[in-house]
Amino acid sequence: MSRRTGFYFDELCFWHSAGQHALTLPVGGWVQPPSGAGHAESPESKRRLKNLMDISGLGRSLLQRSAPAATTEQLLRVHPAEYLARFKALSDAGGGELGDHAPIGPGSYEIACLSAGLALAAVSAVMSGELDNAYALSRPPGHHCLRDQAMGFCFLSNIAIAVEAARQQYGVKRVAILDWDVHHGNGTQSIFYERGDVLTISLHQDGCFPPGYGGVEDRGAGEGLGANLNVPLLPGGGHDAYQYAMTRIVLPALARFQPELIVVACGYDANGVDPLARMLAHSDTFRMMTELTREAAEQYADGKLVLVHEGGYAEAYVPFCGLAVLEALSGVRTAVADPLLDFIRLQQPAAAMQQLQRQLLDEMAVSYGL
Repeated sequence: MSRRTGFYFDELCFWHSAGQHALTLPVGGWVQPPSGAGHAESPESKRRLKNLMDISGLGRSLLQRSAPAATTEQLLRVHPAEYLARFKALSDAGGGELGDHAPIGPGSYEIACLSAGLALAAVSAVMSGELDNAYALSRPPGHHCLRDQAMGFCFLSNIAIAVEAARQQYGVKRVAILDWDVHHGNGTQSIFYERGDVLTISLHQDGCFPPGYGGVEDRGAGEGLGANLNVPLLPGGGHDAYQYAMTRIVLPALARFQPELIVVACGYDANGVDPLARMLAHSDTFRMMTELTREAAEQYADGKLVLVHEGGYAEAYVPFCGLAVLEALSGVRTAVADPLLDFIRLQQPAAAMQQLQRQLLDEMAVSYGL
């Protein structure tokens, strides 16, 4: 069944510059300058996703649009004025290192505001009933950004800004944020940690980023106790780890919470050839997670589902994972075949490792009361 699916993007978001790096290492000393774009968080994986969507014909089935930048009033619901001023001053001065692994270039402040604006518009259109669901190709990403500190390529908390706007404009009382980026959604967690009206769930490679973090013991505080679930996965867990985590923990948690809106921090860096992680997921993994989440949204949230782009650094492969997500959202299947699907399937973990991962997930589920 085809759906009214929105796709929000803007070419200017691809113009955010992370400076001269080789992957994540600043150029200089022993680090040779790269021959290409250099920094892992380059625009190419996103641009190629958009291009594949268009040449496959899927773009004609989506409602494609841009959006205005987030306003200062919208930003201030999440970020303090001092941080915004510091970010803008460094951006206006030509860029530099704003935080931990958070380099910016000239104009990055305005581009980050536009990136947040895409998420805002996508959530608003879904909440108003104009769209069934939507995808925001936001860049720079946002899920590592704290209220007052940039981190991990993230400078504004795109999803938190959009959620707070939806609460203000539409009176949304319960929002679930599911983060399947391979790195922990520490920024989103910190912003909503003491909130019981926002359920935050992060599926991530154990110990990957922030370095050494798993987070099973971090379950929220105060009114938010129990509304923060971390699901660290063993490196190399592959498709089965994500499928079992979704069915054993994520779906029961959503059923218990009964959200009125689901927002996904949609990173693709769990893919099998990503340079910044080792999880061995493939395009059908992302298709499966999207289908399950869409079905949950239809059951509990009147279908209200928005995906916001986060990480994913394998330029050649992210487009196929993203296309699978957009196909699952829209209900439109294209003729595109994933050329790496069989290759990554060959590398999936042995049955013994799958059983170990399932056992660990069962233990987490019991500890979460699921």
